Amino acid sequence: MKEKIHPKYYPNAKVNCACGANFEIGSTKDIIETEVCYKCHPFYTGKEKIIDTAGRVEKFKKRIAKKEELKTKVSKAKLSSVKEAKAKK
Repeated sequence: MKEKIHPKYYPNAKVNCACGANFEIGSTKDIIETEVCYKCHPFYTGKEKIIDTAGRVEKFKKRIAKKEELKTKVSKAKLSSVKEAKAKK
């Protein structure tokens, strides 16, 4: 490894979570403040807790629904044009 280019490593860095959990890990920062840790994360606890800021989930669902609606309109238009073409023959 090259000398004097790497950040200082703290083998006992302290992590403080918003849920109140405190533990130590190895990091390049001495103190880490976090909102979600392994003690309060829904994946590890099995509890469903949605952390949604500014309605991102609803915004995503609305966008997907709009795309699906557009997709069905386009497919209906194609189907009607095919039927019209067959009717003219």
